[in-house]
Amino acid sequence: MDALFKALNDPTRRALLDELHRKDGQSLTDLVGTTGLTRFAVMKHLKLLEAASLVIVRPVGRYKYHYLNAVPLQEVMDRWIEPLTRKPLTRAVVDAKRQLEGASMPQNPTSQPMDEKPSFVLETYIRTTPSALWDALTDGAFTPQYYFGTTLKTSLEPGTGYRYESADGSIMLKGEIVSVDPGKRLEMTFIPAWAGPNAATTRNVYEIEHQGESCKLTILHFGEAAEQAGVREGWAKIAAGLKTLLETGSPLAIA
Repeated sequence: MDALFKALNDPTRRALLDELHRKDGQSLTDLVGTTGLTRFAVMKHLKLLEAASLVIVRPVGRYKYHYLNAVPLQEVMDRWIEPLTRKPLTRAVVDAKRQLEGASMPQNPTSQPMDEKPSFVLETYIRTTPSALWDALTDGAFTPQYYFGTTLKTSLEPGTGYRYESADGSIMLKGEIVSVDPGKRLEMTFIPAWAGPNAATTRNVYEIEHQGESCKLTILHFGEAAEQAGVREGWAKIAAGLKTLLETGSPLAIA
């Protein structure tokens, strides 16, 4: 937590986060060009942002790309700030501010192959085992507790469909299972049913890496349509809710 607030307590680092929010997956050269700072100065700021898990660096080929990781901010919001803003008037003001300041990103009907750089990456560390994390991701008995109340229905067989179904039977999200490596990796196509019948098909991947008493969960999303309104924020809330559920045994109340 100290590293998070230290990283945010600098206007240049906040500007770097704003720049990655505007366009994720930028190289060091890209970021140097937008700030006017030297490469050394930008690298120094990025190291502090990485230490706070606010920025993830992912190599693709001989290049390294930087991604905004909203999960730590979402955890702060959900655990400490959100409970203080649940009064109807306050919630309405915050929602109105988001709606007025937000802008929907353009959609692209084509998805990118997995050897391309992702549109964005989220990462979090969860004190749990790989098998427990895998079960939480793939078992429909768990998903209503962190995936916006929806139940995952799938056979987990590559080439078969899946869907996240609400309590009233409506489908929030659907797609196809692309590849499965139990306890390590799950790749799926991603069709947001809430976006209407013309929603673009993109692709998301869960990666699990066992690290001592914890697991590193990385969520990658490929395809420019992944930038459409609500997708990034949704992933951050899912990751924060999943972490709280597995570490405390209780679901996180997310508005």
